Amino acid sequence: MRCVVPAHSVQGTVTLPGDKSVSHRAALLGALSVEGVTVANFSGGADCASTLACLEKMGVTVRRCDPGTVHIARNEAFLEPGDVLDAGNSGTTARTLCGLLAGVPGLYAVLSGDESLRRRPMGRVVDPLRVMGARIDGRAGGASLPLCIKGTRLTGGTHRLQIASAQVKTALLLSGLSASEPTTVVEPLGTRDHTERLFDFLGVPCTRRDDAVTIFPCEEVRGGTWRIPGDVSAAAFWLVAAAILPDSEVCLPGCGLNPTRTGMLSVLRRMGLAIEVTEEGCSGGEPVGDLLVRSASLEGTKVFSEEIPSLVDELPVLAVAATQAKGITEIRGAKELRVKECDRIAAMAEGLRTLGADVEELEDGWILRGPVRLSGGRVRSFGDHRIAMAFAVAGLAATGPVEIDDPACVDISYPAFFETLETLVCRECAVL
Repeated sequence: MRCVVPAHSVQGTVTLPGDKSVSHRAALLGALSVEGVTVANFSGGADCASTLACLEKMGVTVRRCDPGTVHIARNEAFLEPGDVLDAGNSGTTARTLCGLLAGVPGLYAVLSGDESLRRRPMGRVVDPLRVMGARIDGRAGGASLPLCIKGTRLTGGTHRLQIASAQVKTALLLSGLSASEPTTVVEPLGTRDHTERLFDFLGVPCTRRDDAVTIFPCEEVRGGTWRIPGDVSAAAFWLVAAAILPDSEVCLPGCGLNPTRTGMLSVLRRMGLAIEVTEEGCSGGEPVGDLLVRSASLEGTKVFSEEIPSLVDELPVLAVAATQAKGITEIRGAKELRVKECDRIAAMAEGLRTLGADVEELEDGWILRGPVRLSGGRVRSFGDHRIAMAFAVAGLAATGPVEIDDPACVDISYPAFFETLETLVCRECAVL
């Protein structure tokens, strides 16, 4: 249990953890490169550690250099793992490894994860891989982990995804590197494009046109050295905290500003938050910049389904912001939250009601009415890192202490979250 007490304001500069999505993909492409990649600011969360551990079991060189810097490189060939590949709680690890392993002829691997991950849908990646010739079987006919993968030579082809998923897209693109012909993925809505940007940066033949991405067979991925941008999903918690607490000012240097990930910034600006961006640059093909945000009077807004892919991970803390905004905030088209680490729609509705918020749970989102002065109380995180961190931010703006169960789940993506929170709040409003 962790208790967060109310704060008068948050002020300071935050060193953001490395972007989790980019860290996963850097590790996977490093595993395909004999030269290898060396990346600074690699995510220290448990999810990315699961990806590294799985790659090591397949004989990939993983060398931890300076704090936060990791070198990942392929040996001559992947080794058949002698044990189950454990993806932990990481859906990205599980789904992308399916794509990576399916196209390695002769390789046999069993992929599993924790109880939460074993409940999450895998058919969305297994089915299109089977169309390419992949030999994958598992629980519920391959719809759930554990999965058994027998690598084989894959064909290419065109895949039209029914659900917008960057994880599925990445899995198919990775499998396409070893396919016999080009592989094209067509998305119903644009999703985060970190994989395509890394392909461009590392010289992998890839073309993008409208809603379609095509990858061409590629036997060798060149190496590289760069710094992974700060995670914009982690930044969202501090943006909201600064927005809803008076007299607040927070600086977030080196934050990733990939336009497929900045939907949260757009929505917060629409609600009335001024976000200054300076020192813009590029790292590893990813745009970065320094963010500066100060408290603001927020107005309710509508979040539409086409915006969801660009801020899906930030929706729990956006719901917290909405409780402090004047008027009605309606968030729709987010049904994907039902099959995340937990049912995030239900989890946020339950916890916010416990704290006195006016929230209506919808099948695909919420309707929130504000502003409401949140009360203290005990809330459940359901072992979901983003739910726990969202309620910690809510606790800063509440009238009494907010107790959060299973706070250690934040280690999945942001191990230093509570330490960072302590540095930003007034001393008399520290975390207990």
